[in-house]
Amino acid sequence: MKITQIRESRENGDTEALSVMDINLLIEKMKKETKLRPVSGLREALHFVLPGEPCSAAHKLPRIIPAAVFGRVNGVKKMKTYNGIVELTVGPLAGKAEIALVKRKAAELPQTMLAFAGSSDKSVKIWTRFTRPDGKLPQTAEEAEIFQAHAYRLAIKCYQPQIPFNLLLKEPKLEQYSRLSYDPDLFYRPDPVPFYLSQPVSMPGETTYREKTIAESSPLNRTVPGYATQDAIALLYEAAVRKTFEELEVEWHWNDDPQALVVRLAENCFHSGIPQEEVTRRTLTRFYKLNDAMLLREMIKNVYQECKGFNRKDCLTKEQRLNLQMEEFMERRYEFRHNTQIGEVEYRERVSFRFNFSAIDKRAQNSIMLDAQSEGIAVWDRDIDRYLHSNRVPVYNPLEEFMFSLPRWDGKDHILALASRVPCKNPYWGMLFHRWFLNMVAHWRGIGQKHANSTSPLLVGMQGTHKSTFCRELIPPALRAYYTDSIDFSRKRDAELYLNRFALINIDEFDQVTLTQQGFLKHILQKPVVNLRKPHGSLVQELQRYASFIGTSNQKDLLTDPSGSRRFICVEVTGVIDTTQPIDYEQLYAQAMHEIYHGERYWFDSEDEKIMTENNREFEQTPAILQLFHQYFKGAQKEGEGEYLSPMEILNYLQKKSSIPLSSSKVYHFGRLLQKCGIPSKHTYKGTLYQVVKLE
Repeated sequence: MKITQIRESRENGDTEALSVMDINLLIEKMKKETKLRPVSGLREALHFVLPGEPCSAAHKLPRIIPAAVFGRVNGVKKMKTYNGIVELTVGPLAGKAEIALVKRKAAELPQTMLAFAGSSDKSVKIWTRFTRPDGKLPQTAEEAEIFQAHAYRLAIKCYQPQIPFNLLLKEPKLEQYSRLSYDPDLFYRPDPVPFYLSQPVSMPGETTYREKTIAESSPLNRTVPGYATQDAIALLYEAAVRKTFEELEVEWHWNDDPQALVVRLAENCFHSGIPQEEVTRRTLTRFYKLNDAMLLREMIKNVYQECKGFNRKDCLTKEQRLNLQMEEFMERRYEFRHNTQIGEVEYRERVSFRFNFSAIDKRAQNSIMLDAQSEGIAVWDRDIDRYLHSNRVPVYNPLEEFMFSLPRWDGKDHILALASRVPCKNPYWGMLFHRWFLNMVAHWRGIGQKHANSTSPLLVGMQGTHKSTFCRELIPPALRAYYTDSIDFSRKRDAELYLNRFALINIDEFDQVTLTQQGFLKHILQKPVVNLRKPHGSLVQELQRYASFIGTSNQKDLLTDPSGSRRFICVEVTGVIDTTQPIDYEQLYAQAMHEIYHGERYWFDSEDEKIMTENNREFEQTPAILQLFHQYFKGAQKEGEGEYLSPMEILNYLQKKSSIPLSSSKVYHFGRLLQKCGIPSKHTYKGTLYQVVKLE
């Protein structure tokens, strides 16, 4: 069996070297460490790194992917063979004894293929195999991803009862990896008994994996949950000081006898459960002007000996206690974030199979409230709602998160390669698409907010040429939720909200946009910011515009705007667009970011607009009224030729010839068409007159 190994090279632009290794060779490498001792070096370096912080020494170790064999296709990592191996992680563990115990327990199960200490020496990795009942494995990446997700959940359910420590839940991706480790005492079974699993048809539901609630033994942590001991003592002591001053019958001054103050303070601290020595130390520090330290210590000691009911009642107010309990519950059970792209709060449960964030709805909010009440926290729905819509929830922007995590650009022109997948005869297509793509990314980053990305590519071609698929695949899978091909220009408020909600909008079947919607479409395309009141809101807000537009159509004569067509990059698709090859999204967008930051022009200048206008002439629609005009009139070629007529007079003449209906809007539109055709005109007190020659 083969597995995948990936080495990172940070000195060479964050590049990765992918290779395939036999599993038996991997076992030998883990049993014997090289002379450079990279794994031991990592374990030593971890002693000087804070918990949760990254360690630079980890990048010296290659990543091991057991689930599948990967290769590169056009520079993009792609699955070749699926192995059916599921990796489980047990930890964090305290030391060698716990690691040995976990490996021994794992070896007792016949399905265990490999068990070894992790590279940090604080966890154990367990490998187990899954197959279909017929002994075969999925062949495509889509089937393998679904199979792996179900297999991972089944492995957790089977191994957790046998292992005396917690299994760390990780999202079961095919690319899930662990660093190369060193363990001379690892357990390896070449032919384990596989788990059998029928091929699922869809991804598993995000069922909840419930956490066991363990009673807190420390009275301090029960009183102030979620706080470190010293922080809890400090909070309780300050609350006792506040209550003491409130209970004193007369105002106390520094020159007064300290007994009334110290005795009452010691009683409050005793009932709050604060240890005697902590009370003494903090009182001596806080009331430093009371010089008789021996007297203060004796008074506090006597109060602690005489009083009864230690930790009976703390000095926190009801509101403080409820707030502390609720914050601890929320941070322990859930992860929250305020998604600024959609303007909603998202959540996921920490100890569960819910690996992806979901938007908070009424059902989820009520579930959170009931879970809190089941733990004895007296919260109501309004308390949960206030927490979710406060600064306790961190802000998250998916576009910025994606942009700031991109690697260094490798120098290849990925944008032009993507544009070249569209077969066409337009020599300027690559250049214009490149400019538009940079403009789209620049607006995602908030650059150039005074102007919108008002230019849109229009892919024109027969059905079945994958135009819509190409548009959708411009967005990486992680941001696919911020792409839409459904926009209704008749609902203006919703259409304006889309400018802030989505990153890319596909105007599918562009020729279905009616003539009356053309004006609003033009307004939407060039609107730099969004000023509106959100649903259920009371204030008009200025929201950032993220959306760029792209369109598709099966009809070639689709441009009907008589004022021109410089806002569109029309291209006739002459064949099937290649959507089978994978796209290296990280390098694609890394190129765009690199070029923008290094001054590459991302806006269209007058020369670009001239090219688009000339190219778009073959896509312009000739209205029936204009065709009728050319049947009975022509523009004057020289001075004194023909006669000057108003648009109404010309339409009256055409009506007599063809019985066409007239309207005021048609007259206005007809005048703009005559201007676009270059018919000579002059402006008089009667309005604009056009110099035309009758063809009869």
